Amino acid sequence: MKKFLKKLKKIMPKNIKPKFYTDKELLLWNQKQGILSSKNIIQKNKAMKIQQIFGRSGIKELYLNCSFDNYKIHHTGHQKVLHAAQKYAKNFNNNISSFIFSGRPGTGKNHLASAIGNYLILHGKSVLIVTVADLMSNMKSTFNGASIMTEENLLNNLSTVDLLMIDEIGIQTESRYEKIIINQIVDRRSSSKRSTGMLSNLDLIGMKNLLGERVIDRMRLGNSLWLTFEWDSYRKYITGNEY
Repeated sequence: MKKFLKKLKKIMPKNIKPKFYTDKELLLWNQKQGILSSKNIIQKNKAMKIQQIFGRSGIKELYLNCSFDNYKIHHTGHQKVLHAAQKYAKNFNNNISSFIFSGRPGTGKNHLASAIGNYLILHGKSVLIVTVADLMSNMKSTFNGASIMTEENLLNNLSTVDLLMIDEIGIQTESRYEKIIINQIVDRRSSSKRSTGMLSNLDLIGMKNLLGERVIDRMRLGNSLWLTFEWDSYRKYITGNEY
């Protein structure tokens, strides 16, 4: 091994510094790489488990090919939210920032949320988009005695995804249990420095009334993003063949 390292050092360009110089350093480097690899495998397994429960990443077929490049720009408002969403995705690493997209239906919230998700998936991150209705349905299914998934396990799994996006907040009927679950999810994710996205037709006051000041305050950690989509819907122009 020593002879090999000496030969390697001779042929290696001077501007390149090796990660190890001795066989002991090589052994330590291999051990560290093994630990990192194990952590990555555990993280991916958790992400796969939670995505199997909800079905893939949760990005619906209409939005699977959504990107920042095919987001339609018709006015300065579109340009503003596109730029902010792009910046959020590109600065996602080592960032605890969350985001809230609020505004009228059909104004592009799902497109940009999916664009963020697709971008992060391509860069090796685990992403899940789930509606409040699906979230609560899966939560309530844990009450079934035959279920192998407990409410606690599901909450923990939801806390491990790199980016969790909760869609259709405010469409559901208000319930204390829904508020508690969303509160617990946001609390656990912010405590573990993981980002959460929310999509809603409600404004700030409506979000506060529905979820409470505590949740909204945690969604403001770091350089969090609140974008308001306040223009008319353009869903009537979508044929399904755009992407």
